[in-house]
Amino acid sequence: MMRTLRLRILGCMMVLIFQAALFAADQPAAMLYTHGTALLNGNSIARSSAIFSGDLVQTNASSAANINAPGSIVLVLNDSLVQYEDHALKLEHGGVTISTSKSLGTRAGDVTVSPASTSWTEFEVRDVDGQVQIAARKGDLTISDEKGTTTLAQGQQTTREETQPEQDNKKKKKRAGAAAPAAGGGALNSPVAIGIGGAAILGVTTWVLIKSDDPASPSK
Repeated sequence: MMRTLRLRILGCMMVLIFQAALFAADQPAAMLYTHGTALLNGNSIARSSAIFSGDLVQTNASSAANINAPGSIVLVLNDSLVQYEDHALKLEHGGVTISTSKSLGTRAGDVTVSPASTSWTEFEVRDVDGQVQIAARKGDLTISDEKGTTTLAQGQQTTREETQPEQDNKKKKKRAGAAAPAAGGGALNSPVAIGIGGAAILGVTTWVLIKSDDPASPSK
């Protein structure tokens, strides 16, 4: 009886934990709103869609898109390709305008641009023909590249040379002229992976509880 009761309690606890994990995994990192035809991971979207870390957003010459995340608003300019990440955007080409109070930054090649403080900051970054153009609209920016780290004061603009790592260059050549589809989020964050992990934990724990009821030999 005691073993059956413990197994029932364990089963209820695992169901609650499993459902909470699935709910957390299904929460979108942000929302994407399009103005004109835009692509999400290589697929056309009508007007809006949830977006997760690792997703690719592409606009054409006559479209733009907004990414609304907690504490941040990103305008993806026309003819741009951007990979969304939780704490930064990876700008493949084109441009973005970022307004953030969460220190959301962006990377273009080896050039990283981020707010210098956690106060509300607005800035624009464009990656055009190997030139990274940066403008600090509101608040100061921190710019890091292979030469070091500098500060760009509010109201100023600057340009940096984009230097792509060899691996990124190979990726760009493969997707030249087309949007590169990308998986949305890491495999360990997917509901399937969480389900498999939950089942494994439940199986191991049940085995331990059952084994614990076996009488121990005098030698043990």
